[in-house]
Amino acid sequence: MQDNLYIPPKIEMPGGATEVLLHACCAPCSSAILECLVANGIRPVVFYFNPNIFPREEYEIRKAESIRQAASLGIRWIDGDYDHESWLDVVKGLEDEPERGGRCLLCFKMRLKAAAICAKREGIRHFTTTLASSRWKSLSQIEEAGLWAQTQVDGVEFWTQNWRKGGLQERRNKLLKEGGFYNQLYCGCEFSIRK
Repeated sequence: MQDNLYIPPKIEMPGGATEVLLHACCAPCSSAILECLVANGIRPVVFYFNPNIFPREEYEIRKAESIRQAASLGIRWIDGDYDHESWLDVVKGLEDEPERGGRCLLCFKMRLKAAAICAKREGIRHFTTTLASSRWKSLSQIEEAGLWAQTQVDGVEFWTQNWRKGGLQERRNKLLKEGGFYNQLYCGCEFSIRK
């Protein structure tokens, strides 16, 4: 498909809302989602909160790329800060869990609760996450974590969205190359790169 013919899939937010806080894990996973949101008249605000990423240098590379991407699109970007020690406390005892296991669910809950808190603080009713774009992640875990997070913060709602559908995965790969974004080879968690 040629770029000038690419048309993002039609999406609609609950209740016809036009603004969403997008928890972003990285620039590659955000690329097609941001394009799709904007094309559908939805204003995203990027929230970067990823205390799972290790080492710190990896975190800083991904953060810089997320900032660069948002700036290139004129999209507001919010820094959720880096607190790896708190993340280690949350997943303590689950270090040996496999991908898509209990550690991942707790990681998602921590990050999406932070997104819910940020959305409330910013006066944005809905929040969603780029985590639902990765084929390596469990969509049911992400949905469970997001719906749990909305119960922890009054006045916000998790927008469950499968960001793999509608050609978005293929578009992500195309935009990754076009933007020259750093593409990591693991989710960020040190336990996911152990053999």
